[in-house]
Amino acid sequence: MVRLFAVVSFAILLFTSIPFTRAEPRIVRDTLAREVQVPLQVRRIVAIGPGALRLVVFLEAQHMVVGVEHGEKKWPPAGRPYRIAHPELAELPIIGLAGPSPTPNPEAILGVKPDVIFATYISRKQADQLQRTTGKPVVVLSYGPLGNFYSEEIFQSLKIAGKLLGKEERAEALIQFIQGAFRDLQQRTKVIPEEKKPKVYIGALGFKGGHGIESTECDFPPFVVVNAKNVLGECRGHRFVDKEFLIAKDPDVIFLDLANLALIKQDYAKHKAFYQSLKAFKEGKVYGVLPFNWYTTNVETSIADAYFIGKVLYPERFEDIDPESKARKVFRFFVGKDVYDEMKKAYGGFGRIDFSRW
Repeated sequence: MVRLFAVVSFAILLFTSIPFTRAEPRIVRDTLAREVQVPLQVRRIVAIGPGALRLVVFLEAQHMVVGVEHGEKKWPPAGRPYRIAHPELAELPIIGLAGPSPTPNPEAILGVKPDVIFATYISRKQADQLQRTTGKPVVVLSYGPLGNFYSEEIFQSLKIAGKLLGKEERAEALIQFIQGAFRDLQQRTKVIPEEKKPKVYIGALGFKGGHGIESTECDFPPFVVVNAKNVLGECRGHRFVDKEFLIAKDPDVIFLDLANLALIKQDYAKHKAFYQSLKAFKEGKVYGVLPFNWYTTNVETSIADAYFIGKVLYPERFEDIDPESKARKVFRFFVGKDVYDEMKKAYGGFGRIDFSRW
């Protein structure tokens, strides 16, 4: 009896000597510098706003998603590799409308019981309001400048979401891949003298809808990263130029966004003389690139485009690169599946556009 009492006494003493700490929620700082309380364990999430769900897929956390925006069900997935690779996402409940300014449905969000709401392209006021309405932590992520696949905002967002989802190693691998691609593309092309670079132009870029050859961009990210000689010169952002501008600049090489190739065909039929007057069309140096700005930047597609553009402009510097094989590798890394064939079927793949058939 004395021995039993001693054992019990020792156990009580041991238990009471261990400091008891109550588990507290974590505090994270999002890309708006908001301090947000989040649970220690995050198992159920939703992602609202352009590109939010894409970042979750990049982090290999799509199995945690419990609801999606209406656009993920309504829109064809062809321009968004993360949706091509994961059709199961379209089977999840709807938690709001998609758009440049997302419109979440608080009741629907509460119905799927998320632990955390990830959001992009919303203001501090909107994030705070959604958090108050749902009682769920809202963590705001960001892509930074539109179209740019290499930005501190993307890296910060991957780190924030990766930490919350237990995907820190995956986040770091993604950042290293993007940084490595950027360095590789820059190093291959930075030594080329300016006078040896062909004059280039990108046309038919989507901008709040589809457009023809006049729709272009000054600092087109794949051009910037391969140090291409854009005929627009030093300027920033999207531009609409007229046909007289293109005749005057007469690019050596023209790239066209394949998502709007049908509009180019229609315009070509009406203004064949204009197109045939351009050097690039006369010499067969018109090429198609895959669209990468669909519900904001598809980072992986932008990287794939950059390697194809580099190969076209500086074949000797990209002698070891097969653009299609490179694209397949990039897609597999980012979204877990080679989706190049699906995109090629929807738009046409990398290569020269044959206008002689039109």
